[in-house]
Amino acid sequence: MTEPLLDVRGVSKYFGGVHALEDVSMDLHAGEVVALAGDNGAGKSTLIKAISGVHKVDRGDILLEGKPVTYESPQQARDHGIETIYQDLALADNLSIGANIFLGREPKRKAFGFLPVLDRGLMADAAKETMRRLDFHVDRLSAPVSAFSGGQRQAVAIGRAIYWNAKILIMDEPTAALGVPEQRKVIALIKSLKEQGKGVIFISHNLGDIFAVADRIVVLRRGIKAGERKPDETTGDEIVRLMVGG
Repeated sequence: MTEPLLDVRGVSKYFGGVHALEDVSMDLHAGEVVALAGDNGAGKSTLIKAISGVHKVDRGDILLEGKPVTYESPQQARDHGIETIYQDLALADNLSIGANIFLGREPKRKAFGFLPVLDRGLMADAAKETMRRLDFHVDRLSAPVSAFSGGQRQAVAIGRAIYWNAKILIMDEPTAALGVPEQRKVIALIKSLKEQGKGVIFISHNLGDIFAVADRIVVLRRGIKAGERKPDETTGDEIVRLMVGG
């Protein structure tokens, strides 16, 4: 296979006497969805925070496109194309899609020759283009995102990531608290990202969603890698046994 986008090699992370991760390895290729499965406390959050610049690892290496990387902050990871979409989505509910895409990075243009003002036209065009790339349609691009459904809000968060050229998207429980139709929309969005050549790390407690979208399933248990399976070569029962150690 081609060189992975992301290669995690023997990573360990300790919090005092707690071994949150112990010698965990995994990789992720372009156009691939890798699911992380495991009970609460298995190490999933610690692993994605190590990848995304929140935590520094105590041992092991993280390689991006074959080069070792160490990030001092999540912003550095974002600058190198790693975006994490957490459950709360970090959207400003009172702002439009375009304004959320540029949140904290608002484009300016000069008005009346010298006064800088927000370039609302550029923000509207960005919203239209990113939603088109995701094949996700909303009627009112100028509406505040508080007016949107859960699946549409996920699309806004994903759209923001791909507008800023994310190569890897880490999605933390993206279908949680959504109804079945909205879950299907989010699964369709993830498949669209895969078709665009993005690498996706998908974290979910919903085994149905994992089997619907993942190319590989990495199972964590109490900070160790308990196993790795392809969905068409395993069952939900086996994944549960790996998760609980049965």
